[in-house]
Amino acid sequence: MAPARQTIHIVWDWNGTLLHDIDAVIEATNLAFAEVGIEPITLERYRELYCVPVPRFYEKLTGTLPTDEEFAVLNEVFHRHYFDRVDTVTLARGAAELLAARQAAGGTQSLCSLAPHDHLVPLVRRHGIEDHFVRVDGLTTAVSGHGKAAHMARHLATLGDVAASRTVVIGDAVDDALAAAHVGAHAVLYTGGSHSRASLERAGVPVVDSLAEAVETAERVAA
Repeated sequence: MAPARQTIHIVWDWNGTLLHDIDAVIEATNLAFAEVGIEPITLERYRELYCVPVPRFYEKLTGTLPTDEEFAVLNEVFHRHYFDRVDTVTLARGAAELLAARQAAGGTQSLCSLAPHDHLVPLVRRHGIEDHFVRVDGLTTAVSGHGKAAHMARHLATLGDVAASRTVVIGDAVDDALAAAHVGAHAVLYTGGSHSRASLERAGVPVVDSLAEAVETAERVAA
């Protein structure tokens, strides 16, 4: 009988999980804030307040929920600065090796991200890890500010015979846990990205400090 680690499916998040881009995110956020007249934010404050849907993050920060038009402007300015920096960002420590080892052991894995698909795929390819995934899905429509649940449901549906009960979502945000719950999957949250440990722990799923621990925990919770 195959070991559990070969029979579960892992859905990886990208930004803040496999891609260690939190420093670029903070820099781009503050440059965007400067353009629209919002005070700069520290990494600690960002991790304390950040949430999805993203307009709620701006509401927690400023006390006012942005209109759809205001959010579209904020989103465009942020991504302009972020994409100027993303080519200098590296994968999280050990990520490439973990993906390769898991594939070699017979485990399946995919990538589901709210990053724009046409930016995501070339970046994944550039980092040399595209072949480790059975599928890579970013957003193919305009970013709406909504959460990941519907996107995750579509992602799993395209995978065919992958059972949600044997699937674990690994991500860096509470929204990853909510998306996993929406489709009946498990979740493991990683502290290297957008949320503080305290905020992640409120999701009620395992929280880990390394991707290696995330994989070990994923194999255990879905066994």
